[in-house]
Amino acid sequence: MRRARKPDPDKADLGEADLFRRAVGEVTPLRQGRVPPISSKPQPVATQRLADEAAVVKEMAAGFFDTEAMETGDELLYQRPGIQDKVFRKLRRGQFAIAQELDLHGYTVQHAKDCLSDFLKQCLLRNHRCVRIIHGKGLRSKQGRPTIKSLIGKWLQQRREVLAYCSARQVDGGTGAIYVLLKNYRG
Repeated sequence: MRRARKPDPDKADLGEADLFRRAVGEVTPLRQGRVPPISSKPQPVATQRLADEAAVVKEMAAGFFDTEAMETGDELLYQRPGIQDKVFRKLRRGQFAIAQELDLHGYTVQHAKDCLSDFLKQCLLRNHRCVRIIHGKGLRSKQGRPTIKSLIGKWLQQRREVLAYCSARQVDGGTGAIYVLLKNYRG
């Protein structure tokens, strides 16, 4: 059993705050310096996109606007018979995970064809189902037209492992790239 302590006559009428001050003694307050708040980083600016949009506006204002260039006839689409429309829609929406990518910018026609062939063989062996091929829009070609882009569709249609392809979404290269859906390899 506990014994009750005898009250200290010096501390009998003091409250807790007074007892604390008496126990701590004399204190000197610290000088408070205000710390300026950390400014948040500015949002990134897509300068290339803004420059492209400004160039389009400038070109339209200068009278060089060609309405035929706006047509969507430069989109590449191919769906092998037997491929479900639902699967093709999923490919067009970019809903397949891109397993590998090939960039053919600046290649000669023959070099691009050889690289494409090797790339597809490797993808098939690794069982990649969906890949992206960047062929470019041909804006800097000497002929003034997209040489590789115009041939890549024919090359892909000749390959048995290619089930479907379509132009990529704008964020993945737009009409300068394509998604390619490949067969499952069961080697």
